[in-house]
Amino acid sequence: MHALKGDYQLVLSTLVVDQARRWFRKNLPSAEGRFERFLSSVGYSKAPEPTKIQINRHPTLVRDVKDIPVALAAMNARVDYFVSEDKDFTDEDATTYEVRRHLKAMRPVIFLREVMGWSSEELEKIRYRD
Repeated sequence: MHALKGDYQLVLSTLVVDQARRWFRKNLPSAEGRFERFLSSVGYSKAPEPTKIQINRHPTLVRDVKDIPVALAAMNARVDYFVSEDKDFTDEDATTYEVRRHLKAMRPVIFLREVMGWSSEELEKIRYRD
């Protein structure tokens, strides 16, 4: 909703959008149309996709090599915040050090609380929402 209201500009990589589409198609096909309507209505920006050369230059950026293009796309877009549930981006340990040098990565709940200013009560209301 905040992206729809213009509170921030949503930036997505094509890879992430394609993964989400596959997930909906496989796991929740009844919501596929709603997801597509959200994408069209939110007006997101596409992150510049990394080149193969750029990917090969950063083999240790993220623990899971499949996440390297996602991290590089966010870096290419120069996002202010990288919001993810993936612990390879958000855990503060040695395996995420390199990516966290370049991206301010945080879990959605942290983003909502610290950046968007949501209260504990507001967060609790959405905690178990589908």
